[in-house]
Amino acid sequence: MSDVTTPTDRFAGSSIQKVALLVGVVFLLVGIAGFVPGLTSGSLAGAGHGSMAMLLGVFQVSVLHNVVHLLFGVVGVLAAGYATGSRMYLVLGGVVYFVLWVYGLFTAGHSFGANFVPLNWADNWLHLVLAVGMVALGVAFPRVGGRAVRAVR
Repeated sequence: MSDVTTPTDRFAGSSIQKVALLVGVVFLLVGIAGFVPGLTSGSLAGAGHGSMAMLLGVFQVSVLHNVVHLLFGVVGVLAAGYATGSRMYLVLGGVVYFVLWVYGLFTAGHSFGANFVPLNWADNWLHLVLAVGMVALGVAFPRVGGRAVRAVR
């Protein structure tokens, strides 16, 4: 049994955990903003491409889109409790956004059933930026201060 507590044993105790927490909080804020009149214009109807709501006048959103952002944010905040979970959240989340970007290449801006998220071109390119950024953060940030820390037994 170890009586040494490492930063990765604490909530958001390491740099990678802080990054996951920050990303999670940003997703929560974006999810909330998608429901706020004034930040979101147009009709926030349903889940699919029929929603004409625009977040900040640029990004097409729907109830489903906002809920997904909220869930992604909750997962990020929960992942911040563990260094390994934080890294996994960032890297796998980046992969999910890359897949969403590829999906958007075929559906963004179209009003057919396959565009159920819905996506426009601004959303789609933001998803590529998120994919690259999240994977880069997940790979680049060390667990603790530039090195992995081992507990002394």
